[in-house]
Amino acid sequence: MFRSFLLPLLAASASIAAPIEERATAPAVTIQNGTVVGSISSGVDSFKGIPFAQPPTGTLRLKPPHTITATYGTITATGTPTACPQFASQVDTTNIPSDVLGTLLDSPIGQAIEVEGEDCLTMNVQRPSGTTSSSKLPVILWIFGGGFEAGSTANNDGSNFVSESVKLGQPVIYVSVNYRLGGFGFLAGSDLANEHSTNLGLRDQRLGLQWAQENIAAFGGDPTKVTIWGESAGAISVFDQTVINGGDNTYKGKPMFRGAIMDSGSIVAADTVTAPQAQNVYDTVVANAGCSGSSDKLACLRALPYEQYLTAANSVPGIFSYRSLDLSYLPRPDPGDNFYSVSPEVSVTDGAFTKVPIIIGDQKDEGTLFSLVQSNITTNAQLITYLASYFPGNPNAVADVTALVSNYPDQPLLGQPAGSPFDTGSLNNIYPEFKRLAAILGDVTFTLTRRTYLSLVSSQVHSWSYLSSYFQGLAVLGTFHASDVIFAYGDLGETSVETQSIQTYYISFVNSLDPNTISTASPLIQWPQWTNASGSPQLLNFQATQNTLITDNFRQGAYNELSTSTSRFRV
Repeated sequence: MFRSFLLPLLAASASIAAPIEERATAPAVTIQNGTVVGSISSGVDSFKGIPFAQPPTGTLRLKPPHTITATYGTITATGTPTACPQFASQVDTTNIPSDVLGTLLDSPIGQAIEVEGEDCLTMNVQRPSGTTSSSKLPVILWIFGGGFEAGSTANNDGSNFVSESVKLGQPVIYVSVNYRLGGFGFLAGSDLANEHSTNLGLRDQRLGLQWAQENIAAFGGDPTKVTIWGESAGAISVFDQTVINGGDNTYKGKPMFRGAIMDSGSIVAADTVTAPQAQNVYDTVVANAGCSGSSDKLACLRALPYEQYLTAANSVPGIFSYRSLDLSYLPRPDPGDNFYSVSPEVSVTDGAFTKVPIIIGDQKDEGTLFSLVQSNITTNAQLITYLASYFPGNPNAVADVTALVSNYPDQPLLGQPAGSPFDTGSLNNIYPEFKRLAAILGDVTFTLTRRTYLSLVSSQVHSWSYLSSYFQGLAVLGTFHASDVIFAYGDLGETSVETQSIQTYYISFVNSLDPNTISTASPLIQWPQWTNASGSPQLLNFQATQNTLITDNFRQGAYNELSTSTSRFRV
């Protein structure tokens, strides 16, 4: 009886409350190019799809981004922003267990893009309702991941993060930037190098950072308190933003960011934009675009209809193909252009990077996601051959890979932490070399490279590092790459230990450049800085029910191989 009475009452209350929110005055902010009208929901103002560059279409395709100089009057920034063109490659699902596929489709990896197109260079801004131009709130600027092939600002709504910052008494403004991907943003080759039109996706991000410096104060943000944050390719991009222009992160004489958070990504050592593997990708795209016979191949590519160029750009291997993390598209050094002139490990070794506090960490099983489809690799010799093919510029790749692979037992046994998903012994080995390949790809691309990076920079900048293991025991995938995004954004609710921990530590860092200033009460603990001084650097271990500290010394033999000369493993 009580239930039958209460439900209609609640329904009626909801129907009354919704229009009240809708009738609230829409937030509007005047910036350099015009007035932006947003929306309000649950105490958060959202402005989505604000243009920050001219549409990179027609003759501006495959060109560095151009600043908007004209005014655009009043624009309504309330819809779903157009995503930059996606490189959607189909995964061979025949040998992947159905429960693993289900997990992937429900994760950030499986998120669909609703609208995509070339006119995509826009920013999102989300802030606590009531924020004014005099609020001067710290800013967190998100760079999404997706292997430099996929992703969009539309994938990650910052409302929950902003709301949590308000609850913690440390409000922040959330900003995110769209950037060009795949063959639109990271095509290389000599033709593009000759006109300095390389690493366009990084240039888009840079212009987005400059836009924030020019305009975020109007939204109530403090341009002197910007922290850049990214995951996967976004984390690699955050790192790259610290080495661009020789580590100079200033705009009009002022720093564009004062802190950096890198979730699963840092140094990716790479051969140049004119290396054979990069040129081969360009030549393949040109051929499939029908431009091989043109006297001006770039002009031909720029003149193609959008769909035709998209098809050609996506005709090379994708991240979930057999080539996996041997990416067709990624940032590559362009020696003829100061913007990104050397392989990033050189910049770090030379001290040519922005000296700002950092948080950086990994998921325990970074490589499982990228090792699902190589089921024909069944022997040690085949594994070495496959991995050595990732490094065509290294004449000693076979010997170097052989030495590296020897640190990972061929038959992982219970108690041996050598195969990923780690600490599961002989379980989850869906094909004979799966666990070894997953361990090696994860370590080379993410986990042990993170330690190499920290060993080079931690004496110069305040550094905190972590390892996530909250999905320990999840079949085949373990704590897989990108699984942290659902917690960082509160997608599974605000009460989980992981969400409380990540959001609190990060909000603290954005406000004070120290993750420990808001709280260290359970489930949080004091997070020590990462340092080599004692020989036992400490990692925060995000677990399902608690946080602990562990020593960052696992798989030391493999780390020694990788850290002695990162340049040997340039892709």
